[in-house]
Amino acid sequence: MSMSAVQSVGPQALPALQEQVEQIIAEAKRQGASACEVAVSLEQGLSTSVRQREVETVEFNRDQGFGITLYVGQRKGSASTSATGPDAIRETVAAALAIAKHTSEDEASGLADAALMAKEQHDFDLFHEWDITPEQAIEKALLCEAAAFDADARIKNADGTTLSTHQGCRVYGNSHGFIGGYASTRHSLSCVMIAEADGQMQRDYWYDVNRQGTLLADPVSIGQRAAQRAASRLGARPVPTCEVPVLFSAELAGGLFGSFLSAVSGGSLYRKSSFLEGTLGQKLFPEWLTIDERPHLMRAMGSASYDGDGLATYAKPFVEKGELVSYILGTYSGRKLGMPSTANAGGVHNLFVTHGDEDQAALLKRMGRGLLVTELMGHGLNMVTGDYSRGAAGFWVENGEIQFAVQEVTIAGNMRDMFKQIVAVGNDLELRSNIRTGSVLIERMTVAGS
Repeated sequence: MSMSAVQSVGPQALPALQEQVEQIIAEAKRQGASACEVAVSLEQGLSTSVRQREVETVEFNRDQGFGITLYVGQRKGSASTSATGPDAIRETVAAALAIAKHTSEDEASGLADAALMAKEQHDFDLFHEWDITPEQAIEKALLCEAAAFDADARIKNADGTTLSTHQGCRVYGNSHGFIGGYASTRHSLSCVMIAEADGQMQRDYWYDVNRQGTLLADPVSIGQRAAQRAASRLGARPVPTCEVPVLFSAELAGGLFGSFLSAVSGGSLYRKSSFLEGTLGQKLFPEWLTIDERPHLMRAMGSASYDGDGLATYAKPFVEKGELVSYILGTYSGRKLGMPSTANAGGVHNLFVTHGDEDQAALLKRMGRGLLVTELMGHGLNMVTGDYSRGAAGFWVENGEIQFAVQEVTIAGNMRDMFKQIVAVGNDLELRSNIRTGSVLIERMTVAGS
């Protein structure tokens, strides 16, 4: 049975979900809410996993529900449910209303201004249903794992290969009369393998994700890459404590900029819990570096016509020539800070970081001697001070060439220093994420090892 054999989740479901949003808003008004906003979702997916050439799981899921935030004057209450019938709507609205009546008034609460609601909704080609049966999904996963085992004799075990396909619809509306919705898909194939030699075992992975299942990387190439990554880590050891340049691989570099986003987001700023509080207009990065948002890209993972408040999204820089030119704000956080929303309620949409024309190999040459980081462990960032310390694994580099694998080290620095000391961003862009960046070379960090 394919996904399409089940009642499909796609654009054709949007009218019914929009009608449901209108019913919920009407019920909220009937019960006495002065304003409200509602998000309704409908999702379904198929996930198949294999391990050691055997099928482990085949799971089909289908979920529906809604969440409501309503206001009684400046008091706010929220509630959600996975039920969707008339009784569920009535009871969930009543629950949110009861919460609102017991909360304190907040001058910053309330819907965004009606005049700022998005007037247009664009089709970014986000929905591509994949008509794949569980049997076909299993076949692809087994092919991927088999390619990994065949790639290197040191691959002795597998930790799971999973193919997932997901399709969903989401509709947002509020009592200003705004209502918007879209359907989207997300398909992925991942492979985790274990290499073994001389009594040491190392695990690593590779994956791909795409709006279109037929555009996923070939299962054989994913398996081979997972095997190569796992085998390359064999013989890993600590290095003596030192201060050296550090190169973050592209798939990890997005996390550095994710920390930057958190630090300049309204929630952290108005709570005064950010190491970048009060830095608007300051030079945080090198002169050549720009970070901008492009929310209207076709088929991208983060594209959207409107934000979580219903405001129209638009392309804009957050960092221009190294200078922080905009915080990341939704309606509420903007009001708390006395600033207008940047249409980023719910986060950013397709962030791009300036990159050069050097690939990772060229950046290793430029680095000369230092650490290439390919795995990070723990969550060692103090958002108040910017102090950064995380367990790391990767490869030691001498004369621009990888010498041996490294494990059981800690890398440390301060985020503000790290941002200023970015030497280069590679052209090996990570395209599977909402943050598009290449490998990032930082001039100097402390590597604590043996």
